[in-house]
Amino acid sequence: MVAIIDYSTGNLRSVENALSRIGAEWTLTADPDTIRRADRVLLPGVGHCGEALARLRQSGLDSVIRDLRRPVLGICVGMQMMCRDTAEGNAEGLGIFDAHVRRFTPGPADKVPHMGWNSIHNLEKGLFKGIAPGSYVYFVHSYFAHLCPDTIATTRFGEEGMMFSAALKYENFYGTQFHPEKSGDVGERILRNFLQL
Repeated sequence: MVAIIDYSTGNLRSVENALSRIGAEWTLTADPDTIRRADRVLLPGVGHCGEALARLRQSGLDSVIRDLRRPVLGICVGMQMMCRDTAEGNAEGLGIFDAHVRRFTPGPADKVPHMGWNSIHNLEKGLFKGIAPGSYVYFVHSYFAHLCPDTIATTRFGEEGMMFSAALKYENFYGTQFHPEKSGDVGERILRNFLQL
């Protein structure tokens, strides 16, 4: 069973639909015991990272997440919340990933938010088993995690090609800046890989 953490934010419907498409059993929950008992945990997120962190802390789910020993996948803002801190709201993160989240500084020809299909590279096996380097996934974000020791996939932004973390991993925790649930066959393979970790 996959527990999708419900903290009154996030891209819940698209995540639910993606899990249903690949035949996964899931439940949407804010109950700590249900989350602890789950085989896998998803932390989705869209919107303002600082506000999302505040909601997570108000619910007490921040400490529940940090203590999990099952595979956990944060998506987009869900990944950013698991970093050390974020410039969006100047908030302290959960401190799971050794990364800082900062806002893009666009060049004259660049647009923020960074939106659309981008290729991913430097893929580590596990989450990216069977995924070819250069595969395309879907991004929608204005903030990013710098490259760090926890980086397991990279992509580039803007005309100058600044590289940043497309995915992170620390122990049983995983995060993708992109949206696997919106990334077609590649995204479905990534979700299947997560379920098999």
